Amino acid sequence: MITMTFEEVARSVNATSSSTPSIATRAVRGISTDNRRITPGDVFVAIAGERADGNTYAQAAIEAGAVGVISADKDRAIASGVDPELIISVQDPIEALGLLAHAQAQLLRVEGAKDFHVVAVTGSVGKTTTKDLLALLLRNRGPIVAPPGSFNNELGLPLTVLQAEQTTATLVVEMGADHIGNIDYLTGIIQPDISVVLAVGRAHIGEFGGIDNIALAKSELVRGTRPGGIVVLNYDDERVRNMAKDARGDVVYFSASGQHTEGVWASDISTSDTGHASFTLHYGDQQARVDLGLVGRHHVTNALAAASVALLMGSTVSQCAQDLTHARAGSPHRMDVWNRSGITIIDDSYNANPDSMRAGLQALSHIGHGRRTIAVLGQMLELGESSQSEHRDIGTIVAELGIDILIGFGPGIEPIIEAAHTRGVRVESVAEVSQAMHLLDTLIDEGDVVLLKGSNGSGVWRLADALKEIGR
Repeated sequence: MITMTFEEVARSVNATSSSTPSIATRAVRGISTDNRRITPGDVFVAIAGERADGNTYAQAAIEAGAVGVISADKDRAIASGVDPELIISVQDPIEALGLLAHAQAQLLRVEGAKDFHVVAVTGSVGKTTTKDLLALLLRNRGPIVAPPGSFNNELGLPLTVLQAEQTTATLVVEMGADHIGNIDYLTGIIQPDISVVLAVGRAHIGEFGGIDNIALAKSELVRGTRPGGIVVLNYDDERVRNMAKDARGDVVYFSASGQHTEGVWASDISTSDTGHASFTLHYGDQQARVDLGLVGRHHVTNALAAASVALLMGSTVSQCAQDLTHARAGSPHRMDVWNRSGITIIDDSYNANPDSMRAGLQALSHIGHGRRTIAVLGQMLELGESSQSEHRDIGTIVAELGIDILIGFGPGIEPIIEAAHTRGVRVESVAEVSQAMHLLDTLIDEGDVVLLKGSNGSGVWRLADALKEIGR
């Protein structure tokens, strides 16, 4: 964050403070929504969540070094012990975060690094992996902000923007959506110089009401790119390809199928026994062989998207190939493959939709060829009226891929279990982590390959954490 005064922070969020001059001129060097992670000079944003109300921890934040508090419940913040002069009163702390991030985005354009660029990524699948790859491929430009994890909503994106400093050369952000208008709001906070659209899939289809609405929501990033900015589109996805008409600057395509050879494209794709894809990366008359460090053939698309941006920003094909070969899973629970006592664990448990579930199962089948394969699957959420049929389809795919054992984790998984069972797959069902741990302990043997996959709300990631903790 570029340093602001306490009063400047208040003005940027359309609030006024009753602070004395000595408080109004205090330097604010950062923002935190967690009182346990306060750095001296931060302003604490008190958010009332489902489990805890940040206002009750406002004084704890001050004692940890915060210079003030942004709050929508001044009385509760005062009740925690905070001096009223240290409180910036707002109607909505999350909206205030967005306003503050917007003010910082403007400062970064004026006072930041000379060649400061914002790169934004959206898509139904692959956003976080592509962001992590961009963090690797663009690091040579100078200081980069591309935090691990998935911070792509009205809370996470402002917090990402607020990590950028005066020396930051590249800011990489994810922009997610579960409703039309979400990405419009996010691009209103910060407009990208380069935008990437990966795919239009069926994530959150129940919220959107149809895949055409998902495409409309993703296209908001194209329209929200800075005038004259560059839009990078997946040529292999027709709905993404058609977004070119909304661009206000140049359009660059990438293609894993090799159908389009005027941008960045791949040929000669193969997959090793360990699930790592290799391919030839092409751009103009340049080409280089890539042995991708990530597991899963589907990551070729993400690699091409990241390489497209890096090439536009001055990298070479050979440098991109070298970096992609050294890439590893940069965020937790995303195709993170590790071994525990001779058993291969594929942890892709951060989230799930029909497209990513298929990709995970295909990776399990490929890596587990000739070995016993076990899929631990949780529910795919926010699929609306299509939920039952989409889950049944996954159960059919489990059988078609020859997965040996299916373990259903938690509620809502019955259609997958029934479809797989009727096609001859051995099925088990568990309700919670402790039951899953006990079942796996009695079931798995050396040489087995286990996939952990489900929507974040299904809790499969908790099982992944428990298994990794034991393996340490």
